[in-house]
Amino acid sequence: MNKLLAYPLTVLYFILFGLTLLIFHPIQWICHNIFGYQAHKLSVDALQFSIMRCLNVLGTRFSWNNPYQIPKNRPLLIVSNHQSMYDIPPIIWYLRAHHVKFVSKKELGKGIPSVSYNLRHGGSVLIDRKNPRQALPAMMAFGEYIEKRNHAAVIFPEGTRSKDGNPKPFKTKGLELLFKAIPSAIIVPITVNNSWKTLRYGKFPMGIGSHLKFQVHQPIDLALAENHSELIQNLEDTITSAVEL
Repeated sequence: MNKLLAYPLTVLYFILFGLTLLIFHPIQWICHNIFGYQAHKLSVDALQFSIMRCLNVLGTRFSWNNPYQIPKNRPLLIVSNHQSMYDIPPIIWYLRAHHVKFVSKKELGKGIPSVSYNLRHGGSVLIDRKNPRQALPAMMAFGEYIEKRNHAAVIFPEGTRSKDGNPKPFKTKGLELLFKAIPSAIIVPITVNNSWKTLRYGKFPMGIGSHLKFQVHQPIDLALAENHSELIQNLEDTITSAVEL
């Protein structure tokens, strides 16, 4: 019964989601090219809020649990597991005070209204995971940008999303590079749960009634971490141990 109901709701969602991307694309262009960075950021924040409201059509709910005070005058390195593209709007929205930017694959930098524009012009970095000669310098430059501006970088160390919620082993190279490029970072571990259920049937129909949960763990001052290998292992253990299967 749930899957049958998912078909018409998914059609409605796709219509609303597509309209949202099309409407915000020119808004972003105007904000970025005429009014500058801050206006563009506000338009991106509004886009994320609107995408979350579109997901409500599917019965999707969001819970954000952050019991910690995260400083706004320090760069952040947000480390999270990755279950679907719908991990992203809540992270941007709930941490919008920190100017969230992403490490994304280059394929997302074109062809998607609003999303691609923001990735190209909003301060995120697009990397070719098959080309280290491009990816490594781009990651370092991105980290230096985050360090200089006290913004927040999000990285999904699993590399690709988990389609069933089971965590994949962390790939350490990207984290190690960002540790070097953002030495004054506060590391914010986040566990995402149930995001994969929005795609439990594949791309069509979408899953309905999913409760996406985001758990923020104890932030860590990178400068106080003596052993980066141990730090990465601790981050992986902390994040994956809170995954609900």
